[in-house]
Amino acid sequence: MDIPTFDDVVAAHERITPYIHRTPILTSSYLNQLTGAEIFFKCENLQKVGAFKARGASNAVFGLSDADAANGVATHSSGNHAGALSFAAALRGIDATVVMPHNAPATKKAAVRGYGGNIIECEPTQAAREATLEKEVAQSGANVVHPYDDARVIAGQATCVLELHQDIGDLDAVVAPIGGGGLISGTCLALSTLSPQTKIYAAEPAQADDAHRSFQAGEIVTRDAQQSVADGLKTNLRPRTWHFVSRFVNDVLLASEDEILDAMYLTWERMKIIIEPSSAVPLAVMLNNKQLFQGQRVGVVITGGNVDLKHCPGCK
Repeated sequence: MDIPTFDDVVAAHERITPYIHRTPILTSSYLNQLTGAEIFFKCENLQKVGAFKARGASNAVFGLSDADAANGVATHSSGNHAGALSFAAALRGIDATVVMPHNAPATKKAAVRGYGGNIIECEPTQAAREATLEKEVAQSGANVVHPYDDARVIAGQATCVLELHQDIGDLDAVVAPIGGGGLISGTCLALSTLSPQTKIYAAEPAQADDAHRSFQAGEIVTRDAQQSVADGLKTNLRPRTWHFVSRFVNDVLLASEDEILDAMYLTWERMKIIIEPSSAVPLAVMLNNKQLFQGQRVGVVITGGNVDLKHCPGCK
């Protein structure tokens, strides 16, 4: 199993800098007051393709040799990685094929097509995603760029917290969402070298709590066909991401569906930025665990802002 190193993070940052935004870090005195912490929001909702996934996808695509890139790239994804891989492939001038569950958000399907990606739909289960992708790759010979179980992707995602540390310095804690674990693995990878005393908390929907169950059990526990408004967090950990979670994460904290939506709308209203439900889970768990963060300097990764405003989550 290929485990990325901090040197891979440094190389990834140099590789992808021409293709991504160095996103801003925003603060909110109101949210500081509400949580009792000083929060620094790394706003990847303002990233290319509207999500941090542009980092890992770009690192994977632009790290390919010409020979490996010749047959294009392929993946399975419920949304943001799909758009990010299509975006990066278009920049390099190669094909991208994405296996997506048929119930993936329409806006995210539109983004993939807008970047020139080819979509193959499947049933909304992990097994269906993987089987459909395997069949496609057998026919096309495309290079698989897994949305999170990929050393190149993890190194790319780590550049997000690398920049946070460069801009803000040492923090008491960092909170990031967890689904399959690519971002949290990158967070662990960066901070274990840059600021090993910083505590790392993973934030997860209670209705898609496989990472929480895994953390409690001390081994990977999977749940299939998980349901949550945080559509980007419904995937399960893999051995490569579990490697980081089991060694460096201090705790996996949970939020209910209502708490996630409340935190999302609170961010919209108070910070005047659009974030998607998956991005709101860290603030939701901080509001649930104020005593844990009281008086601390906390980094929060806002992972994306791709919301279908015509079918707003939780709107009536």
